[in-house]
Amino acid sequence: MKHYQERFEVEISSIPDIQSLPDERNIPIDKVGVKGLRYPISVRDRAKSLQHTVGLFDLFVNLPHDFKGTHMSRFIEVLNEYRGEISMQKFQEVLERIKSRLHARSAHMNVEFPYFVEKAAPVTATPGLMSYTCFMRGSLAERFDLIVGVEVPVTTVCPCSKEISAYGAHNQRGLVRVQLRFKKFFWIEEIIEIVESSVSSEIYSLLKRPDEKYVTEKAFDNPMFVEDVVRSALSRLREKNNFPWYRIEAENFESIHNHSAYAMIEKDFYPSPECVQGTCHMTMNGSMK
Repeated sequence: MKHYQERFEVEISSIPDIQSLPDERNIPIDKVGVKGLRYPISVRDRAKSLQHTVGLFDLFVNLPHDFKGTHMSRFIEVLNEYRGEISMQKFQEVLERIKSRLHARSAHMNVEFPYFVEKAAPVTATPGLMSYTCFMRGSLAERFDLIVGVEVPVTTVCPCSKEISAYGAHNQRGLVRVQLRFKKFFWIEEIIEIVESSVSSEIYSLLKRPDEKYVTEKAFDNPMFVEDVVRSALSRLREKNNFPWYRIEAENFESIHNHSAYAMIEKDFYPSPECVQGTCHMTMNGSMK
């Protein structure tokens, strides 16, 4: 066995490292790495501390002009080190590790994952699990930048339809997508709650008849255009005083039209654009710039 191990070590050392060979075309590459990698991870959960889920990852670094290729396996090695907790607080550390492991000047990581929240039905209090799509997109070169986002399914009722119709109003499911830069840690659940309080009615995974009656009537009493949704969400986000940059999108999958209705607001609350880029001296995304 010892002889076999020694021979194997010799064979490994003699295998050529093709990626490290020089490239004579003198063309640097902005991003190279792995894309669409599914990996089990744990994320922070306000109710239960940690939640186990599955992340869809993109991991990239820059490649200098004089290297033929990058070492793809090293991305997976780093991800395996940190899969126990992928969080806002850990993101910069993971990117620093990728930069170091691959000897790169810049590193990038995107992860998207389903996040589950237990919600009780509004009347019967019957519990059910709601799924929300969450994502984090970070980069690290001279400075660190991180955007956190969540997609929240909602219900809206058309104000115009309600006003002009004798027998009700058309309603539909919609999707509100919020992306944020931030100054201090926040829970994903906080953003979900802001969105769900900014629409005609929130959505539930399980409703009994009394719950369905309540949700239908609540939505009818609170009609909203997509314009109303993004403005309402903006107003509530401002109250948090934590988000120097955000993008809010609302899309209604119209039930009586052959198209969706859409609205978007993108705002920078700071007068200096350098603050959003992370070059001013303030706390951004949980770290000092």
